[in-house]
Amino acid sequence: MPTILRVNGFRVYFYSHEPGEPPHVHVDRGGATAKVWLESMTLAGNAGFSAGELRRVDCLEAWHGFFHPG
Repeated sequence: MPTILRVNGFRVYFYSHEPGEPPHVHVDRGGATAKVWLESMTLAGNAGFSAGELRRVDCLEAWHGFFHPG
């Protein structure tokens, strides 16, 4: 699972094998985790993050770079 960003204790990453899902990232910090759809920047799921912790992270380019290089 490639990590694409670490900032302020947050880890932003994606799994290399999630077939059939639209571009998204997972965000972890401590015991909290969230899943964010990248094209719409909407929250797909959240377990433990406060509203203030959920920030927009533009990771769409990195996702496409991994799954569709070149």
